[in-house]
Amino acid sequence: MSLFSRAARHLAPLLPLAMLAAPVAAQQKSAVAAPRHLQTGSATPWIYRGSDVPRDPEWLFGEMPNGLRYAVRKNGVPPEQVSIRVRIDAGSIHEQDHEQGFAHLIEHMTFRESKYLANGAAIPTFQRLGATFGSDTNAETTPTQTVYKLDVPEANPGKLNEVFKLLSGMIREPTLSAKGLAEDLPIVLAEKREQAAAAQRVAQESRKTIFAGQRLANRLPIGTEETLTAATPQSVRAFHDRWYRPENTVIVVAGDADPRALAALVERYFGDWKGNGPHVEPPAFGDPVAPAGADPANPVGETQVLVEPDLPRTLTYAIMRPWRPVNDTIVYNEGLLLDSLAQSIINRRLEARARAGGSFLYAQVNQDDVSRTADATFVSFAPLTEDWRAALADVRAVIADALATPPTQEEIDREMAEFEVAFASQVEQRAVLAGSKLADDIVQAVDIRETVAAPETVLKVFNGMKDKFTPANVLAHTRALFTGAVTRSVYVTPDPAEADPAALRTALLAPVSADSGARLAAKTVSFDDLPPVGPPGAVAEQASLGVLGIERVKFANGVSALLWSNNAEPGRVTVKVRFGSGRRAFSPQDAVYASLGEAALVGSGVGELGQEELDRISTGRKMGFDFSIDDGVFTFAAQTRSADLADQLYLFAAKLGMPRWDPNPVIRARAAAKLAYESYATSPNGVLERDLDYELYGHDPRFETPTPAQLDAATPEGFRRVWEPLLRQGPVEVLVFGEFDKDATVEALRRTFGALSPREPIPAEVLARPTTVASDTAPRVLFHRGDANQAAAMVAWPTGGGVAGLRESRQLQILSDLFNNRLLDEMRERTGASYSPQVANEWPEDVPSGGSIKALAMIRPQDVPAFFSATDKIAHDLASTPVTADELARVTEPLKQSISRASTGNTFWLWQLEGASEDSRRVAMLRSLLNDYTQTTPEAMQALAAKYLTARMPFRLAVIPQGQQLATAAGGAAPAPGGR
Repeated sequence: MSLFSRAARHLAPLLPLAMLAAPVAAQQKSAVAAPRHLQTGSATPWIYRGSDVPRDPEWLFGEMPNGLRYAVRKNGVPPEQVSIRVRIDAGSIHEQDHEQGFAHLIEHMTFRESKYLANGAAIPTFQRLGATFGSDTNAETTPTQTVYKLDVPEANPGKLNEVFKLLSGMIREPTLSAKGLAEDLPIVLAEKREQAAAAQRVAQESRKTIFAGQRLANRLPIGTEETLTAATPQSVRAFHDRWYRPENTVIVVAGDADPRALAALVERYFGDWKGNGPHVEPPAFGDPVAPAGADPANPVGETQVLVEPDLPRTLTYAIMRPWRPVNDTIVYNEGLLLDSLAQSIINRRLEARARAGGSFLYAQVNQDDVSRTADATFVSFAPLTEDWRAALADVRAVIADALATPPTQEEIDREMAEFEVAFASQVEQRAVLAGSKLADDIVQAVDIRETVAAPETVLKVFNGMKDKFTPANVLAHTRALFTGAVTRSVYVTPDPAEADPAALRTALLAPVSADSGARLAAKTVSFDDLPPVGPPGAVAEQASLGVLGIERVKFANGVSALLWSNNAEPGRVTVKVRFGSGRRAFSPQDAVYASLGEAALVGSGVGELGQEELDRISTGRKMGFDFSIDDGVFTFAAQTRSADLADQLYLFAAKLGMPRWDPNPVIRARAAAKLAYESYATSPNGVLERDLDYELYGHDPRFETPTPAQLDAATPEGFRRVWEPLLRQGPVEVLVFGEFDKDATVEALRRTFGALSPREPIPAEVLARPTTVASDTAPRVLFHRGDANQAAAMVAWPTGGGVAGLRESRQLQILSDLFNNRLLDEMRERTGASYSPQVANEWPEDVPSGGSIKALAMIRPQDVPAFFSATDKIAHDLASTPVTADELARVTEPLKQSISRASTGNTFWLWQLEGASEDSRRVAMLRSLLNDYTQTTPEAMQALAAKYLTARMPFRLAVIPQGQQLATAAGGAAPAPGGR
């Protein structure tokens, strides 16, 4: 039963796209026989067998004589889309020793060639149907399942019939040829190679320890190089025949179509499917077992210390219990809710201890049923120093207190309020749950062998058991969570002298005294008791923005607001506050405080409210407080609801008008940044995360990841000195989009943002600070300390920025997608040099420069010159020769569908209209949006390529292993410029 599913982000119908472009083509007809195997009437649907959870009436379930099960549902979010999931009950845990990696390899080969799709035709075929590769068309392999995913836009009957036909050929009859194996094997090996080496080693060795003696211990979905390179068409086919069978398959379809028609398509294309050979039972996954002689009262088993010089310290211990299938009943789900509440109380106490300057940066308790292998309670934390024993003792002491003494009813009520608002929000927003999310929920339920429930059922179960949330019951469930067959642990440290497995075992066996100091005393905090931001302001101007019924409100103090009240997304209000000058605001000597601000500005408090008070005042409310720094603006953002909107606006305005400056969040953010810094060097990806923007923008300090020395020099006093004036500077724009009362919101704005003091101007020298993409004749070279066969390469072509060039930036997205397809064909499909090369178009709207088109790939060091050569050739080809009409359609059709679907949600329009309260050009450019992204010509693309891709030398960057030199295109080695 999906008690804890996250609310969908979007979408619901808001604006017919016919207002922006030509209407979609008329639907095609395709006659399909009525379904024969739906489980209707008194028949119990297969997913509810053994359960008393009320059925979700919106789902229809069917089971065919060949054993294949399916679920179908009508859902119009987004309009005209149908989401299809094909789940095979086989993953890496089903592999024999010599087959490790085969489940994932077959996933790739299924897309390579099949009954109705020629070699390499799957991706372009689905692109022509409007599906974007990697988002709308995808697959994933886990230890327990392989899932094929397809979101079909403009899903008329003819298109759906074609898609089901193609999918049936892929799943039932993939070619799995020697040629296909030879083409896909390098791609899979590239995917394996591109995983961060240190993190992957830790994951693999941790799995061996935590799941010792079980199949999961030695079976990663990616497999091993030895087993993958030994694969043959015959051995791959044997795995497929053994597991790709109708009785191991579940098909889920949710979308804007008649569910009976969807059921009929499943039956038409999969009803006559028969497995090859006899049915094979899945292997036993094994149980966690304590070693002989372990103390039954504290059965500590396997422990491991992993030394990784570049990774921060982390310690995990797991209380392991055997996993068993359950009857997914209401009583069982009541137990899950009590388990979850018990964990929430402990986690809140651990967070309070960390905030107060404890011995650990963070700590968390989490129960998880892992891959149908173990029911485990994980305790994970990051010691702040090399004294891991003290940190372990402190974490265990907080847990010991939870095991010894019941929580207070006030603590329980606080967590219950959080649960209630989450479940009530799901009910309010059920009409805007995306079909793709609903389909994924069914797949997840099948994987863990549980049912699904409507949001109303979840809320009803919760409300019906409130009398069971007692201190005694929570204590009993807490104790059960920390009781198991065996406890296992892994400590990751940069210093081999700090610990060994025996020392870790001793520390886990050591007695610990309960620490009640982390318990949070009851404290009432109310918005009614908070001081006003200032005298309520006056509305100076209120008028229509001229599009979508949006109103523009301007207050006497200069604050502007855009309000769009609509009921298309019930129960949801999106709030965004844009202010100040963003990353431009920081001088070189103060740049460290930009990074710290992203982590600590919100936590440092508002008026009389510190971190704990902010948590308390939002208990049982749907509120948020996200903060981000863009090139030209600072942003607060939240998802809230109408009942909480006025208080949400108060928090945002109070942060600007009466900020608090608690030092602890700054100290904690500084410690976290220092611990993370060295880990960036463990892989090419990490180095890019740390240094890419810094290198791209010519060593501009504003884009530098602070070094430990810079962090050491930063202080809470310096933090306040830098941020206090920035919160007072520059215009403020508030955007409120969603279901709310407009008049009440104008009044709330008048008492919050309208009450702010007049804003100080942004200094002229700040506005004049440029953002300039670097250029160099030679590649810039940086070094990582990971595996010797890992590298990264990036090429960036400068473009521009600002509102005036928005229409051209949209055309650049088409050009970038064309480049992306060609780079994918060259580096992935043709040479297998990179698993997922990517081309991205970035155009900052709030500053006049700094945009770029970037091509990036994870590759082997010896392939860096080939990547530079490939990108150079593609750039010049695009500038010298017009693309074909088919190549252009493979880009514009997915773009059209992506935008059409996104445009049915409030958030899309909010993004498009940011800044429009002061810049009317953004409104004017809205009307051409869809055409700008989807209507062009080969000649226009050629002209854009000549303007941006070949007019000047691009910036090139390589990240290679430490101690190596960058190879030249001729195969030699060139001296590598120094990198940090």
